[in-house]
Amino acid sequence: MREFFSTKIKGVCFLLCLALLWEIVSRNKLISPLYFPPISKDLVTFYQLMLDGTLPFELIRSLGRIFAGFFLAVVLMVPLGIVMGLFRPVCNLFEPLTELLRPLPPPAIIPVVMLFVGIGETMKIIVIGFACSFPILINTMDGVRSVEPTLVDTAKTFGRSRYEIIRQVILPASLHQIFTGWRVALPIALIVDIIAEMVGAVNGIGRFILLMQRRFDIPEMYAGIFLVAIVGYALNALLRYLNKTLIGWHKAKFEAIT
Repeated sequence: MREFFSTKIKGVCFLLCLALLWEIVSRNKLISPLYFPPISKDLVTFYQLMLDGTLPFELIRSLGRIFAGFFLAVVLMVPLGIVMGLFRPVCNLFEPLTELLRPLPPPAIIPVVMLFVGIGETMKIIVIGFACSFPILINTMDGVRSVEPTLVDTAKTFGRSRYEIIRQVILPASLHQIFTGWRVALPIALIVDIIAEMVGAVNGIGRFILLMQRRFDIPEMYAGIFLVAIVGYALNALLRYLNKTLIGWHKAKFEAIT
C-alpha cells in the first residue's frame, strides 16, 4: 500500500489539478459551460446514473461483446501463432495475408461484415475479434520464436516428444509474451466496441454516449465517457494483476535457466 501511494501520488495530484482547472474554466465561462459543464456537475450525474442502474446496464452489454470478441481472437490466434512460430512453411503461408490485413483499421471492415451477418451482435463480436487478433497473433509468434534453443535442446536430450516440448517448454516459456499480446488487445477491444455500438446498436455504452450527445444531455454524455475511461483503466489493471500473479514465476524461472 505504501508503495502504491509513493508511486501513484504524483499522478493522482496531477489528475486532481486538471479536474480543478476544468471546474474553474467552466465556472468562469472561459469555455461555454453548455458544451463543457463543470466537472462537479458531470460527476454528480455520473453518480446518479450509476446509482439508478443506467450506466451499469449499458456497461454489462458492452462488456459482454468485448469479452466475446476478445476470447474469439484468443481461441483462434494463440494456436495459430504457436504453429506459425514453430513451422516456417506455415508462417510463409499466412504471413502475406497477416501483413496485408494487420494495418487495416477495424472500422473499415464494419460495412463488409454488415453485408454478411447484418447489424446485430455477431457483427460487433466479429469486428472486435478482428481488432484483437493481430496483437495476439504477433506476440504469440514472437514469444514462441524467442524461446531459448538451449531449453528445447535440453528437452530433446531427455527424449521428450514434439508435443511434450511444446506443452512443457515452449508454451510456458512464451507465456509472458502471449500475455503481453492480451494486454495490448483488450484496450483495443474496448475502443472498437465503442465505435461499433455507435454505428449500430440498441444498447451499450457507445450507443449511450452518442444518444446523450444527440439529445444534448452533455453531463450524461461525459458520465458515459468517464465510465469508459474507468473501465479501460480497470481492464489494464486486471491484466497486470493476472500477469503478476499467474505467471510471476516466469521471469525468475526462465531467466535463471537461460
